[in-house]
Amino acid sequence: MSHSAKEMTPQVTWKDITPGGAIFEGGTSQAVETGDWRTVKPVLDKDKCRQCLLCAPVCPDMSIPVGGDGKRQDFNYFFCKGCGICANVCPFGAIAMVKAEK
Repeated sequence: MSHSAKEMTPQVTWKDITPGGAIFEGGTSQAVETGDWRTVKPVLDKDKCRQCLLCAPVCPDMSIPVGGDGKRQDFNYFFCKGCGICANVCPFGAIAMVKAEK
């Protein structure tokens, strides 16, 4: 019996998944929280942010949403891994990496 990605839980054993853990369906990343293991997280200082949007395209996890108005929104921590690339690229020091609390 093979489970779909949205049905995967810690109770599902290796015997119940596809060979190699292959996923044959689309949109599965929306069902799987991948940011729960980070040790640091980015925090936006809205007063320092100039909306240059240099941070959004460099995020490998697409954790910096940009709204229909063309302005960046707050971080989507559901997918953020805490890599810090966004903080390193920000020329205004608007993103600080802080210890992630569980």
